[in-house]
Amino acid sequence: MNKSSKKRKQNTYAYIKRKKALKYKQNFNQSQHFKGAGVTSLLKSPSFLIIGSLIMIILIMPTLIVAPFIHMDDQEAITDKIEQQTPQLKTSDSPFSVAVMRASSEQVEDIPLEEYVAGVVASEMPAGFELEALKAQALAARTYVVSHMLHQPENADSTVTDTVQHQVYKDEQELRRIWGTDFDWKMTKINKAVAETKGEILTYKEEPIEPAFFSTSNGYTENSEDYWPNKFAYLRSVPSPWDKNSPEFLEQKTIPITEVEEELAIDIPSSEKLSLKISRTDGKRVDQIKIADKTFSGRDVREKLELRSSDFTIEKKNDHLIFTTEGYGHGVGMSQYGANGMAKEGKGYKEILTYYYQGVKISKVTETAPTLVSR
Repeated sequence: MNKSSKKRKQNTYAYIKRKKALKYKQNFNQSQHFKGAGVTSLLKSPSFLIIGSLIMIILIMPTLIVAPFIHMDDQEAITDKIEQQTPQLKTSDSPFSVAVMRASSEQVEDIPLEEYVAGVVASEMPAGFELEALKAQALAARTYVVSHMLHQPENADSTVTDTVQHQVYKDEQELRRIWGTDFDWKMTKINKAVAETKGEILTYKEEPIEPAFFSTSNGYTENSEDYWPNKFAYLRSVPSPWDKNSPEFLEQKTIPITEVEEELAIDIPSSEKLSLKISRTDGKRVDQIKIADKTFSGRDVREKLELRSSDFTIEKKNDHLIFTTEGYGHGVGMSQYGANGMAKEGKGYKEILTYYYQGVKISKVTETAPTLVSR
């Protein structure tokens, strides 16, 4: 084969090869186009959407079913942890029961000691107070009823009433009605305060004290003999500066002169100036006051005119007298707002109690009052 023929043959082979390659490329592109069109059609088809939805449901539903239970398990774990950290009151915590005359039913109920203490704390002190203040109140409440029972005949029909005559006590049903949705957290907190102090009372020379308490001082507590007839060595006047933050600290009460004259059995001169002579106690309250040539104790004026405190000043305005009082309550013993103020500063319940009740000890009721335990 000559060079010319050989060259033509090579050109022919090259042409055929390029043609085959071009045809393959066209077929491949056409095939890919049909494949893409097929996938697109499939994705758009109702069958694929149904199948896809079923797959998604199969994959997602177990998570939707399990997730709430995982959350519930977490909540239960948190609740269990709180319950483990919070001591619970048990009937066995109470060495004896308290016979309480219920005012609403006029029936006597036997209530386990610690349950009774919790009901008193819930009724006598705001549950929003600091835990250490609630603990201090628990000891005051427990000490009061123990002291009362020790000095009461064994055959008495009831130990105490549930009113201010002794200590205010409310049961769970009453507290639920008063507190509503706040009942759980409030009662949990109070039960914690009672459980962590169970069986503890205040004693002086091995005897339960008279654990007087009140809402708010005027900045000082009162010596017992400056308000009551008896002097108690542990009920001494002490500064209580925390009370000035109490919402009960200051009040004004305007009373018609005719009403004051009637309640105090006096005749107040009609002159513009009111003549007063006042002496004060160590606790800065009115000790004696002379009005219209008649002398009264600060306690007498407070109780007859229903003033909040025996620390008061008087201003005459036209035919009325304006009484400005500082503090709320008799002022003897532990100030509740003072106790809360001390607790906010980091003081524990024992420090609070030994501050307001001078020279006392914290003792166990089973050791101090074995006769009650044996009943």
